[in-house]
Amino acid sequence: MEKVENTQVRALLEDDSDGSNTQKLAEGFTSNFKYLVTGLLFGIVFVKAEIVSWFRIQEMFRFDSFHMYGVIGSAVLVGLVSVQLIKRFNLKTISGEEVVIPDKTFSKGQIYGGLLFGFGWAITGACPGPLFAQIGAGYLAVIVTLLSAIAGTWTYGLLRPKLPH
Repeated sequence: MEKVENTQVRALLEDDSDGSNTQKLAEGFTSNFKYLVTGLLFGIVFVKAEIVSWFRIQEMFRFDSFHMYGVIGSAVLVGLVSVQLIKRFNLKTISGEEVVIPDKTFSKGQIYGGLLFGFGWAITGACPGPLFAQIGAGYLAVIVTLLSAIAGTWTYGLLRPKLPH
């Protein structure tokens, strides 16, 4: 079993990717519709829980409120438990495909990237998760943040071979 997993992980990483989205089966419109509905519901929860609030984010960075730390901590806990359940019970996707979670390796670039991400989050009051929810809630100035995030992602893709990984 372990040998099979290592072979699968190596196959995922042959193209120098991080192994994300290894789904083999294509999904049609009706199947993708569930992602639209889930995203809309997720955005509504973000707005109602005030996760998209610039003021809540600023409170977090000033250590004035526990609200955002509680939300982030809960998300980390749910993610940790979910990944452990997927690994322990060898859970499959809805379409029956195997879920492969490759081991992560540490690099100093993660420190630089994390700092850059955190500074951007503190300055703009938005991280990539709630950007669309903020725009949907009427905070149209966030479009500048979205365009900046797209430009940053494009720049990273361009410079990736030269960056410390």
